[in-house]
Amino acid sequence: MSNDAIVLLRNDHKEILKTFKEFEKAGENATKRKGELVDRMIELLTVHTYIENEVMYPRVRELLPELEDDVLESYEEHHVADVLVVELAAMKPDAERFDAKTTVLIENVRHHIEEEEQEWFPKVREGLGRKTLQEIGEAMEEARKKAPKRPSQPSALKKTIDAVIS
Repeated sequence: MSNDAIVLLRNDHKEILKTFKEFEKAGENATKRKGELVDRMIELLTVHTYIENEVMYPRVRELLPELEDDVLESYEEHHVADVLVVELAAMKPDAERFDAKTTVLIENVRHHIEEEEQEWFPKVREGLGRKTLQEIGEAMEEARKKAPKRPSQPSALKKTIDAVIS
């Protein structure tokens, strides 16, 4: 498997989008299944945003300062997702606003993924090249090993709090 940072992030995106589709196809009365899918979304998104925020974004900011605005926008998009994830993690699947909140999360994350893949990744690939992207990918894989899987874990909470006070 490639350690290229962009390939790793695209693979995460595929898994996240697959879970979104399953949620949308689950049907109106599939409360238990939707709860399981949201738990999976929460884990996937918590790990993914952690490795991006801890490794990818800081390295891109450092190496490609001309992409600073893109990185800052991505941090904010992650913050919106983090807030929704924290709220969903505290909700029961049969709560009145569970489906609506999940739908808003899905819409926000889809927008973020689309922007990243179509606009940001090509700029990053061109600016950094293969060797650097592989080094960043290796660092991301290391970070993934210690990444929080739930928003209630200290390293995930710190990320959310940092976004609120920054």
